[in-house]
Amino acid sequence: QVQLAESGGGLVQAGGSLRLSCAASGRIFSINTMAWYRQAPGKQRELVAAITSGGRANYADSLKGRFTISRDNAKNTVYLQMNTLKPEDTAVYYCNMEVQETRWLANRYWGQGTQVTVSS
Repeated sequence: QVQLAESGGGLVQAGGSLRLSCAASGRIFSINTMAWYRQAPGKQRELVAAITSGGRANYADSLKGRFTISRDNAKNTVYLQMNTLKPEDTAVYYCNMEVQETRWLANRYWGQGTQVTVSS
């Protein structure tokens, strides 16, 4: 079993910045893709950004240039640096990881979510 622990959410004024972290622990052989999703009230969960084990990142088109995803493989941790935040970025942010628990077994796991609120 694997657990994902998120941190870094909170309340920030428009134009401000936040950095989210998500650390994985448990039975981990390696971690493939790490990603951040978000879900605003009344809306579907959407992909924010993802990063492969090789460091290739992709972003939702609307967020390019403001958000940066990165990872520390030694710490089994993924980060999301969010700059120039807008009220419409308000949502619960979830990390997601595809964890290789053994050489032959991989599962996807979700974090518990962290609230990000951007005031105008």
